[in-house]
Amino acid sequence: MMPRVELLKDIVADLRMAASFVTILPVASSKPAADGAVARATWALPIAGLLVGLAGAFIYKVAIRLGLTPSLAALLALATTTLITGALHEDGLADTADGLGGGRTRERKLEIMRDSRIGAYGVCALILSFGLRWSALAAIANPLAVTFALCAAHAAARAGVPAFMSLVPPARPDGLSASAGVPPGRSIAIAFAVGTLVLALALGPGKALAGLVLLSLAGLLLARLAIRQIGGQTGDILGAFEQIGEILILLVAAAFQMGR
Repeated sequence: MMPRVELLKDIVADLRMAASFVTILPVASSKPAADGAVARATWALPIAGLLVGLAGAFIYKVAIRLGLTPSLAALLALATTTLITGALHEDGLADTADGLGGGRTRERKLEIMRDSRIGAYGVCALILSFGLRWSALAAIANPLAVTFALCAAHAAARAGVPAFMSLVPPARPDGLSASAGVPPGRSIAIAFAVGTLVLALALGPGKALAGLVLLSLAGLLLARLAIRQIGGQTGDILGAFEQIGEILILLVAAAFQMGR
């Protein structure tokens, strides 16, 4: 009985850790995390993403029920997911765009990425991210289809993060990504399985496969770019990876909806 109790406690602790890592919800334990706890908990990232997607879908449905247009409802859904995550991933995307696009040397790129100020590349990246996601949700329109799309996007976009963290070394020894550690193989496999399952149930096998291929290609391209320019990944790079994943899955969902 005791091993089962301990296993349940570990699962709950990992879920809380993952939720506190990608949202502003006050669910983190008051006790300091043990060594490797963050890396181990990465298996739960797609589950935390699923909760974020459900929150956005709920607001979308309420907005439609109140008579708002799909365009306005989509904007409110995006605002909800951004608020819940504290714009963590959007910040990572903007910093990545500024750093990789604006610096000439590795050191300068990393310095720019740590700067709290936003530049032209970052602004353009955020406009594209919000614009593409908003357009996709507005095109899908149907509340149930939007629910499936948001759940798939937020779960699948985070499902590949553990693998990315494992395959791409940290660019600095003192950054957020470095302190989190390297996710174990079990966490990588569970995260991938959960993300794939949500993706398949939400969009169907064919579109799920297309989404996985696009996510894999995007991850490989981003990994190569990060390694060549700054020597590895950072917390900002991981945020950019998540944002790219959201965009791709929502576009796949929109294409599916429009093709019916």
